[in-house]
Amino acid sequence: MAQPQQNPGEPKLSGQTIIGELLRNMELGRFELAYSVLLPCVFRVYLNPEDHARLAGVVDLIVEDAARALRSRVAELNRHAGNGMLRRAPKNKKEFKIACRDWIIDLLPDPEVPAGNVEIHSELNEIPQPGYRGVKTTLTGRDPTVTSQRVTAPSDTRRAGERVYAEIHYEDDSGPQTLLVTQNEVRVGRGGDNQPMDLALYASDEVSREHLLLRRDPATGVFVIIDQSTNGTWVDGRRLKRGVEEVLPDQAQIKVAEVVSLVFEVRK
Repeated sequence: MAQPQQNPGEPKLSGQTIIGELLRNMELGRFELAYSVLLPCVFRVYLNPEDHARLAGVVDLIVEDAARALRSRVAELNRHAGNGMLRRAPKNKKEFKIACRDWIIDLLPDPEVPAGNVEIHSELNEIPQPGYRGVKTTLTGRDPTVTSQRVTAPSDTRRAGERVYAEIHYEDDSGPQTLLVTQNEVRVGRGGDNQPMDLALYASDEVSREHLLLRRDPATGVFVIIDQSTNGTWVDGRRLKRGVEEVLPDQAQIKVAEVVSLVFEVRK
């Protein structure tokens, strides 16, 4: 059987990159409880179909190695929590753990994912938890061999082939990022333990926990924006009135508290 051809200039996805992204996604998806911290244990890993076909023969080995790396990282987090917190506040020590019996990792093809990239969706358990919307991380827009920068946004799980309504490109304290908008409502802000955002910004506290809301009308496809912040939101240089719904142009620059710029573009 002929193997998929890959252009010499295209980035080549490695198992190490996939595992690194799984670790990063797990840590970004932590869910704080009173006495413990739950970490995602269900992962759907979307690859470009050519990458998926190229790695098909070693998928089981990648999954096995990834599970070992995830277990090792949880043990490391628990050691760090004990060493770092025990002397100061024993009562505040929290155990890192997962709600599943074991890790569930599926590698799936998706033509929306660029060659050499990976997109990961995770959940805390096999059954999505009420109030917890899962975490999505992608490599889009950055060197796929580097995993220290983040291109991520909490989002509903995207199925292969699901329509993308718009793209949002931006850069916060963790690096360049891209959000593919597949839902009709996107909450933007720093978020918090009880405030999961669809687009979570890593930025100073000038950005409100829930800073602004984007809403799409399914009938017309038109997006509106609502400022919900303390320090303001600007669209193409004009400050919005707090709490007032305004139509968002198909292409716009959104300034979040004069700290982060979002480049918004509707997909036709």
